[in-house]
This record gives sequence, C-alpha cells and structure tokens, in this order.
Amino acid sequence: MERMVNIAEACLYFEELMREVTERHETIIVEQDGQPRIVVLSVEDYRRLKAAQLRSPWEETLKEVQEMRARIQARRRGEPVPLPEDIIREMREERDAELTGLP
Repeated sequence: MERMVNIAEACLYFEELMREVTERHETIIVEQDGQPRIVVLSVEDYRRLKAAQLRSPWEETLKEVQEMRARIQARRRGEPVPLPEDIIREMREERDAELTGLP
C-alpha cells in the first residue's frame, strides 16, 4: 500500500511512519511544495527492488522459462516434457511427408 504525506507531517510523525513501513510494508511518499520528493520503504522491500534491478535480462528470461517448464510439467501430470529438438524434428518430418506425399 502507498500513502502520501507532506514533509511537515513526516517530520512530526516519523516514528509512526517507520512503524507503518516496517510492520505493514506500507510505502510512504513524502512531498514538499506539492511535489513528491522521497519514498520511505522497508529495508526488505528495498533489497527486493535492488535484487530485481541487478538481475540481468537473461537471468530473468531463464527464470521465466523454468517457471513455464514447471507449469507445463504440472499439466502433463508427471509425463516427461519432450525436448525442443525432438519437437522440431517431428515437425520437420511431418512437413517433409506432406511436401513429398510420402507417409
């Protein structure tokens, strides 16, 4: 959850804001002169954001592929997932059979 407070309120109630941030994982945006200036968030949330930022694109893609593979395996109920090269080979064989008219 996110909440906006002005700088005077942040200074006056800083201890309470810290408690909300750490206990409820609330994000506090502090504004000055009607403009957002800083964000106060828990160390845990900050570390999670930094870790996500530091991950390289290929690591993120690999993670997504692994998650997708796990979902596919769950749908197949333990039946092994064919290797991509086997699927490509089968598709080529089917295409060649269609093109040449051979079974």
